[in-house]
Amino acid sequence: MTYPPAGGTPDPYQPQQPFGQQPGYDPTSPYSQDPYAAPASGAPTSGQPFGQPPAYGAPASGQPYGQPPPYGQPGYGQPYAQQPYMGAAPTNTMAILSLVFAFVFAPAAIVMGHVARKQIRQTGESGSGLATAGLWLGYIITISYALFCAIIVIASIASSGNTTY
Repeated sequence: MTYPPAGGTPDPYQPQQPFGQQPGYDPTSPYSQDPYAAPASGAPTSGQPFGQPPAYGAPASGQPYGQPPPYGQPGYGQPYAQQPYMGAAPTNTMAILSLVFAFVFAPAAIVMGHVARKQIRQTGESGSGLATAGLWLGYIITISYALFCAIIVIASIASSGNTTY
């Protein structure tokens, strides 16, 4: 069994010296002072009221820091006249139905997708991507179903002509 060398790691079960009394501690060092402690005089050192940031330069509007500009004047970096926020444009209902009907009844999805795209161009509603997706899926599913039916019909005709009784 080996023992730690003298001056090595201290025993964790023995009481330790409190902070500030450890070897090499210099109370006059700026790194050993508490950055959150209040100044010794009790007053702020920057000349500003307590709780306000120090003034490194005057604001552009002449107002003290932390206060909004008076009514009618633009804020920092803001345009003078702001448009009110009206919210997002509503989604076109036909576009949503086009996407849903692509999986239920694909030919109806094609019709609804074209109607939705026309309505979106006229009204400025959102949902152009939904209408396009409904159109594409409607066309793909309708064409694949038509090809499947054509293959079944061709296969049944071909198999009925080859039978001999």
